[in-house]
Amino acid sequence: MCGIVGYSGPGNSVGPIIEGLSRLEYRGYDSAGICLKINNELQIIKKEGKLDNLKKLIEEKKPFSHTGIGHTRWATHGEVTTDNAHPHGNEVFAVVHNGIIENASTFKKQLIAEGFHFKSQTDTEVFLVLLTKFYKETQNTLQSISKTFSSLSGNSAFVIIEKSSDKLYCIKRSAPLVVGENKEKREAYVSSDPFALIGFAPRIYFPQDAVICESIVSDQDVNINFYELDLKPSKRFKFQSNAMSMDATTKGPYEHFMLKEIHEQGALINKLAAFYIKNEGRKILEGLKGFTTPEWHITACGTAWHAGIVIKNYFEQINRQRASVDIASEFRYKNPILNKGEISLFISQSGETADTLACQELCKEKGIPSYSIVNVEGSTLFRNSDKNFLIHAGVEIGVASTKAFTLQALTGYLMGRAMEGTLDQPELFSEIQLLSNRIDELCANADSLKEVAEKIYSKKGFIFTGRGKYFPIALEGALKLKEIAYVHAEGYAAGELKHGPIALIDENIVNIAIVGPELLEKTVSNVEEVKARRGKIVIVGPKNLEEIEHLADAYIALDFEGLPNLSPLYVNVALQFLAYHIAKLKGTDIDKPRNLAKSVTVE
Repeated sequence: MCGIVGYSGPGNSVGPIIEGLSRLEYRGYDSAGICLKINNELQIIKKEGKLDNLKKLIEEKKPFSHTGIGHTRWATHGEVTTDNAHPHGNEVFAVVHNGIIENASTFKKQLIAEGFHFKSQTDTEVFLVLLTKFYKETQNTLQSISKTFSSLSGNSAFVIIEKSSDKLYCIKRSAPLVVGENKEKREAYVSSDPFALIGFAPRIYFPQDAVICESIVSDQDVNINFYELDLKPSKRFKFQSNAMSMDATTKGPYEHFMLKEIHEQGALINKLAAFYIKNEGRKILEGLKGFTTPEWHITACGTAWHAGIVIKNYFEQINRQRASVDIASEFRYKNPILNKGEISLFISQSGETADTLACQELCKEKGIPSYSIVNVEGSTLFRNSDKNFLIHAGVEIGVASTKAFTLQALTGYLMGRAMEGTLDQPELFSEIQLLSNRIDELCANADSLKEVAEKIYSKKGFIFTGRGKYFPIALEGALKLKEIAYVHAEGYAAGELKHGPIALIDENIVNIAIVGPELLEKTVSNVEEVKARRGKIVIVGPKNLEEIEHLADAYIALDFEGLPNLSPLYVNVALQFLAYHIAKLKGTDIDKPRNLAKSVTVE
């Protein structure tokens, strides 16, 4: 959630900050602001609403500054107002912040009693006021940051600039933060996401928790210093080159990033299979050969949780190993039963999902090893895991996850085959290649799915149903439609219809029924129940099956042949297209749906 970008260098900080914030719009936000050091003063420009509102103000003022910080805020403490927008500043410092300060209210009461004043309702301003108080006592910025950060609890990332210098300071606890440098141009950067720094900072650093980063730009060089809270030099950071392609920041020929990312899946499937079966990733998987555990504790949120259910099915069916799947926000509070020898598996696209990271911390405390299926190398989840299985999806900009789900589930399938010791079987690679080809064919014929969407988009509700391995796909299909089309949709196991949901069925409700070759007759009988109650029916089923096509108001024919293990991933892509076209017909903001954030970094 939220986006942070900071710059210090010889150029105008406004350009890279606004460009970086624009790239991070997909993360979700409801206000935006920038603070610039101009003529030894800290000048703040901010506005509620979209980033375009801020851009208009900047265009009017045309400011020039060598040092600045910017922020897109997703409201937690305080309403969506200009006063509550970040940055927050005073006569000494300006601050931007991602996360939640859990003891902010306690300190706010104390500071007000001491005579300090607050301009906003945010917890962030507590950090600013406390920082200023300590600075007036010590006249030392690093000491003040250390003392303030040590006083406050909660998962947060802070970036600070000061009136008296062009330095950038930052520090974090269980929240994403990256520091970048361009030595050739003598520029320093900081951001909540390396994606914002593509093309700007060739070298990036991932500081660990409670490490203070100080970026200093001079006429000759740029230096980044790292300190522990006792202000001794720190080596607790990871360096890597920022090698991501600028292509990731553009939509190319596609109208939306979501559509682009759906179309990318075929090629990415082949790439992932080659990495793990034939290339350097094979060593990672070979370490699983013959591995067994009494239980896998799979934990995730949202779409990643649905991928976890698919993976549970693989582990239990292929490996006959018990697997439980929990929503991260529930797992940590249920006092889970964790035993020696069991493995925790965490799934996250960003690797920064707050609830998932909290569960990982709990498992570590209990001595349970942590594995991850994650997309972002260097993320907090990646750094804190004992073993990582990267999905290599590239940057996913659309808030509604598409390609990440497919590659998370496929990675889990490959893990299962590695444990089974069957990575070398020719049929494995053949089935994956066939999945890739079928998805490419689906992309080439997506207009047929648009025609289905045109028949049903105006209905008031949608019930997705599936049996067995298609049940998690029903959940994911419903979630995708809710996220981007803003319509009520629910996913159910098809056999559960008669246990309550069937009461909803009438001519204004659509049943999206996944009818796979498995359990065909039982699934069709559930469709018949909906039809008898005048519900609208869209069947996603096998091609050339005329005996069930007559039941449907629309039939999405798919070729399941040759995909005994991977057909759920194939079906899901069809549902991604269906959700996309319904959302487009409704005119919603497909890439940046309301109220949602790409990376949920608060509980």
